[in-house]
Formats: sequence, structure tokens, C-alpha cells
Amino acid sequence: MRVWPAIDLRGGKCVRLKQGDYSRETVYGDDPAAMARQWVGQGARCLHLVDLDGARDGSTANIEAVEAIVTAPASSAAASATRT
Repeated sequence: MRVWPAIDLRGGKCVRLKQGDYSRETVYGDDPAAMARQWVGQGARCLHLVDLDGARDGSTANIEAVEAIVTAPASSAAASATRT
């Protein structure tokens, strides 16, 4: 089994939504690239990136954060996108 840590992006920040409710979010950091480096530093070989704004609005709202993650030194992360 492979475990892929997820970084959920909303407004350029790393967040979690409680039961998918956009009005009930917890912010875990405002530097997605640093969060990715932290996961990679703990042994993650792949990351699952979720653009919550994009999922809701159908846009690429957090493309700058995604680009910062995949171009960050020591962060050879694989990005996966899923639309629901």
C-alpha cells in the first residue's frame, strides 16, 4: 500500500475542510512549497495536491501554489487532480 500525503489548497494556503464545508476550514500553513518540503523531508515520494477553489469554481485558482510546489528544491512531487 502507498500513502500519499495530501495538500489541500484554498486561497494559496494549505487547509482542511470539515466535512467538505468551505465555511469550516482549518489553515495549516500559508506556504504550500514549505509544506511539500516538509512532507518530502519526512519520506513522502509523492504528494496529492487538491485545488479546492478550482474544484468548486472550475478554474485553476491555485496554479501559482502548485507551480511553487513542483518547482521547489527537494520537492519532486507528483500532482494529481480529480474533479467531482
